Amino acid sequence: MRTLVARLDSDGDVLLAGPAVRAAATAGEVVLLCGPNGVRAAELLPGVSRIVEWECPWIVNPASDVRPVDIEAVIALVHGIRADVALVLTSFHQSPLPTALLLRLAGVPKIVARSTDYPGSLLDVRLRDDPDIPEAERALQVARAAGFELPEGDDGRLAVTDPPEADLSGPYVVVHPGATAPARTWSPDRWAKAVVALTSAGHRVVVTGGPAEAELTGHVAGACGLDLGGRTGFRELAGVLKGAAAVVVGNTGPAHLAVAVGTPVVSLFAPVVPAVRWAPYGRHVLLGDQNAPCRGSRARECPVPGHPCLDLVDPAAVVAAVAEVTA
Repeated sequence: MRTLVARLDSDGDVLLAGPAVRAAATAGEVVLLCGPNGVRAAELLPGVSRIVEWECPWIVNPASDVRPVDIEAVIALVHGIRADVALVLTSFHQSPLPTALLLRLAGVPKIVARSTDYPGSLLDVRLRDDPDIPEAERALQVARAAGFELPEGDDGRLAVTDPPEADLSGPYVVVHPGATAPARTWSPDRWAKAVVALTSAGHRVVVTGGPAEAELTGHVAGACGLDLGGRTGFRELAGVLKGAAAVVVGNTGPAHLAVAVGTPVVSLFAPVVPAVRWAPYGRHVLLGDQNAPCRGSRARECPVPGHPCLDLVDPAAVVAAVAEVTA
């Protein structure tokens, strides 16, 4: 059997699809259809046989134009995959139906998704409910509705293929200050103060970030931390996170990557999306006011002056949380 799994957003979303992918892989080949921001994570997922990249205009932000030539091209691409079944995995605020329409036009004979909207003939198996459960479990339920189950001994947690070992001697704590949505992470000065506080508490601090975040990581690392901003690819970052005693991070992909390599997380979590669905799916401590005015807004930029849901967190609370998760 060949299964097409569509998860079209970012690295963290793709990592959370991992248990569903592994369940589908028990029946044969899995082709993962993902967006350009999810390819790095897709390359690390166990069970993926092939990756097909597509920038979906109703998922990516900022959105690209919907052009007939692009739609025709992706329909032809999916048709060539010859999938027996497709799983369309979406977040609670996304509809699977536009993607399902393309898959139907591409000739996929069986399409399974969770949809609160009436799907007509677009879905063969529809999960109607939308439970407040972790995103990884919601995705796995879609796979199970298609008839797939995790292999014996698979605990359903997040996982990636073995990353390279980091060339860092001695114990350390990782601080990852960046996020694609500024509302979902701490302010730079708060991160910098946390690095000082962690160093004062006896921790060696390694600061990580992507190539576009070099200025941020340099500011946060200051004179105390080791700045690795822009010096690791996603696979290498997985190795750095795996070697850490703990990872301090906002609500962003590396939080899920840390869990996938078995490292506990201190999560600076803004309630713009619900923690019950999006908190790290593994050992973690959650910091931040989950009842702040921004709750449930899905805002990318903080809508409340002063970013109070996170910036009222004292760096000392981060030190205490690191002690808790590493105890």
